[in-house]
Parts: sequence; C-alpha cells; structure tokens
Amino acid sequence: MNRIEFSAEIADLLGRVRRRPIAGWPWRPGEEVPEGLPVKQSWGWLFAPDGRVLTLVNPRDGIVSLPGGSLEAEDLGDPGAALAREAVEEAQAVIGHPFYLGYLYDRIGSANGGHECARVRMAAPLYRVGPSVPDPASGRHYRRLLVAPGLAVELLGWGEQGVRQARAAVEAAALRLGVPTAANETIEELPLAGCTVFPS
Repeated sequence: MNRIEFSAEIADLLGRVRRRPIAGWPWRPGEEVPEGLPVKQSWGWLFAPDGRVLTLVNPRDGIVSLPGGSLEAEDLGDPGAALAREAVEEAQAVIGHPFYLGYLYDRIGSANGGHECARVRMAAPLYRVGPSVPDPASGRHYRRLLVAPGLAVELLGWGEQGVRQARAAVEAAALRLGVPTAANETIEELPLAGCTVFPS
C-alpha cells in the first residue's frame, strides 16, 4: 500500500475535521428523478486528471463538503447549472460539462420545507480554480483539497452510501474523462492564487 502524502499544515487541518451525522437518504444510482419529485440540491464530484476530486474544508468548523448546493431561480431547474454556479461561488472552480450520476431520496425534505425532494449527484472535470475568496452567499472561506475519492468519503462521513456514490462517480469519470480508477493518493491543497487542474 502506498503511503498517503500530505504536508504538516494539511495534517493539522484534517485533524480538525468534524463529520456530519449520516442522513440515511437512499442512493438511486443512474435513476432519473421521478416526475413530481422536486430537485432541491445538486452536488458534484469534480475530477482532476489523476482521479482525485475536489473537497472543500471549512476551517472554522471542520466540516468537509463537495462543491454544490441548492438550486436557485437563475438555474432554471437545471442541476448542472446549479453545480457550475456553486462551484464558482464556493471554490472559484471552473468545471466542464457536468454529467448525471443519480440522486438521493430525501423523504423528510429538510431542504424542501418538510416535503420530500431529490438531492442530485453529478460529476465533471475540474478545469481550473481562481484566486481563493469567501463564498458570497455564506461568507465561508473554504480550503480546497484534492483527495482520492475513497478518502473524500471518509472525510465527508457518508458511510456505505457514500462508498457506492463514489464508485459510481469514479466509473463514470473513467469512462467519460479517461481518469484512472485508482486515484493518486496524495492530499494536495490547491494554491490560494489559483491554478489549472484539467487541461481543457
């Protein structure tokens, strides 16, 4: 097994990671969202060429997330448009065309005023990130890490549902983007000044 490489600063950051409780939303891989079930959120597995994905760490509370969030009126009901917008707002990330992976069924509807809804998962190439700035919607200033998808599941605290979701993302990205199914294991923080990740 290869040693996972990371800096002392990243070790300190990851030492403060706090995982959210597992929500238990059933994962529906490859299934279209049923008509009448509103899509309220879209989150993305954003891939670098070496198979790693972008994760965001809020250094204030240690919460790790994938880029994404709630659909807004300007997204016109398109989860791909919502993901692209949220990636820019949260991570200053420019992505390629997102492709659909499936959805999580939220019967309690915590993102929909107590009514059932869908939380879509997508994947896309991560082309580049700009200079790091706070999210204009929340004021959060995320640290941007590239990590292997399996480690992302651990940091997110998503359990077995997350493992299944990551597998679907990796399989789709290998097929569509040509990324390796065995990702680089190095944990890397993207530069504050920004950089190119996936040559377009």
